[in-house]
Amino acid sequence: MKVEVNNLKRHFGTTRAVDDITFSFESGQIFGFVGPNGAGKTTTMRILATLDEPTAGDATINGHSVVERPEHARRMIGYMPDNLPVHRDISVHEYLDFFARAYGIGSPKRQQVVESVEEFTNLMGIREKMLNALSKGMKQRVSLARALVHDPPLLIMDEPAAGLDPRARVELRELLKVLAQQGKAILISSHILTELAEICDGAVIIEKGRILRAGTMHNISHGGDAPTHRTMIIRNYGSNEELCKALLEMPHVEAARLVGPSVEADVAGDEETCCDLLAELLRRNFRIAEFHQRKADLEELFMTITSGEVQ
Repeated sequence: MKVEVNNLKRHFGTTRAVDDITFSFESGQIFGFVGPNGAGKTTTMRILATLDEPTAGDATINGHSVVERPEHARRMIGYMPDNLPVHRDISVHEYLDFFARAYGIGSPKRQQVVESVEEFTNLMGIREKMLNALSKGMKQRVSLARALVHDPPLLIMDEPAAGLDPRARVELRELLKVLAQQGKAILISSHILTELAEICDGAVIIEKGRILRAGTMHNISHGGDAPTHRTMIIRNYGSNEELCKALLEMPHVEAARLVGPSVEADVAGDEETCCDLLAELLRRNFRIAEFHQRKADLEELFMTITSGEVQ
């Protein structure tokens, strides 16, 4: 399944909240949607979730237009807003059961579906609690469960980690990884960029309604070009000083430095070059316990690419 946003625009009077943006992502991918407050993230997500209509442009979900065929697109979407509406007279289980009914899931399958979602989001222990009595973290779990109750292939999540304690954020992050492994496409906005970088396959960076960068983490960190330089994290089971010295003698290694328990090596070349480097280290009898590329620092990229302007 592929999600495509094509030349999307949304104007409010003279304000261009979304100004001709285009990007795409696919099943199994988690894409971060990043930008300052007022950049147009929520407006774009509401259009994708068929809750608002664009001034121009379109978005398709598995070929179904959110403008021309919203009723078809809607069944493929699980939308998680930044806040769960407050309901005083309904329990967690009743709330999820209501939405399962709304999606046409009949009995007895409905009970099995709701219980399965409650178990997955760790809500079994609070399923009889009233919604208005829940903490922020519990409400976010309920909101995620509601978005999953009809098993949509696409999840749109607006600031799901906002206000969560560290444990709740870790639990949410692990749930998202599992959902991506199950083949769901996930678009998630957040201001906690260090956590997004840990789980995202790519990102869309937006400011003043316009996309500044979009694509995989590698592509956005190199302006869309294939990376020709990589920083490799290498840890030897033995002396890292000897490892550092050996690396500096090797072709394609531009620099090597000790960083904590590892060595960081700047390598000029592609993945094949890095594979050859590892093979050479093993040939020289180094006992390599860790060898991987340092991920792009999304927070650093964000501060470099954006100017902090709002509409």
